[in-house]
Amino acid sequence: MEKVAVLGGGSWATALVKILSENKSKVFWWMRNSNDVQHLVQYRHNPRYLSGVQFDLNYVKPTTQLAEVVASADWVVLAVPAAFVQSVLSELPRGALKNKVVVSAIKGMIPQENILITDYLERYFQVANSHQLVIAGPCHAEEVALEKQSYLTIGSHDLAVAEHFCELLRNRYVKASPLDDLDGIEYCAVMKNIIALACGIARGLNFGDNFQAVLVSNAMFEIERFLDAIMPIHRALSGSAYLGDLLVTAYSQFSRNRTFGNMIGRGYTVKSAQFEMNMVAEGYYAVQSIYELNKKLKVEMPITNAVYQILYERISPIVEFEILKEKFN
Repeated sequence: MEKVAVLGGGSWATALVKILSENKSKVFWWMRNSNDVQHLVQYRHNPRYLSGVQFDLNYVKPTTQLAEVVASADWVVLAVPAAFVQSVLSELPRGALKNKVVVSAIKGMIPQENILITDYLERYFQVANSHQLVIAGPCHAEEVALEKQSYLTIGSHDLAVAEHFCELLRNRYVKASPLDDLDGIEYCAVMKNIIALACGIARGLNFGDNFQAVLVSNAMFEIERFLDAIMPIHRALSGSAYLGDLLVTAYSQFSRNRTFGNMIGRGYTVKSAQFEMNMVAEGYYAVQSIYELNKKLKVEMPITNAVYQILYERISPIVEFEILKEKFN
């Protein structure tokens, strides 16, 4: 029996625990909230997210003891928002992740430091690239809960390790495939959340489907320019780990980034939108990180710049999008 630690109590963590435990892995599930853990033990479901999913406690052990969870497992899946990674992992000794395979299910960057989750793990916890994986692909937690057909890509520098983890995920409604582009997949996952925010803002401003199609088309060129500047290798960006993940985030009703952007476009302030959602939109933090990184790279990124100006400089969304639409063909 494989032993997997899952860190996080949100919807994506809950969906991953469902997949792994139903495939008979032993899952040590860390949640910060002790009331949620007690509820899970008593009623066998997460009271806050995907509450319709029932767990077999023979395979799932929920707890608030982080060090114990990590020590018990061979695989450690990070499924907390990027903004909270530092505070969560600060509770662990620096050697706690040694000899573990660490899997990032986070589609965001470390704020202020403007680095990928994998880079943070290597820098502060000495987790080698060969022992790191990234989960990507069009796979909303809500559809996993409903057992809708879903697709995951596991990025890694070691395809054998990635394939092993794929085997832990595959079932009748989840297809998982390995890909040797750890960094490219991770950056693309960050970028697609920014684009989803832009799509939401456009919807909130009553721009139609025609404009959104052009927005997403131009976004792929923007992502390609950025990836080529930061790590120039050939990638087939039409694949599900890239374009597929972007499309589902840009168009789906389950996309929290699109929802957040829609609220901004309709006139909400950032704080009021965050308060009403009660969920973290990774794109809000990601756009600042990418914007800061691009000060050195100087890549043409009109969509990213527009979203940054709206969220951080408080420029009117309609003003920014009137400028943006003139840059598209």
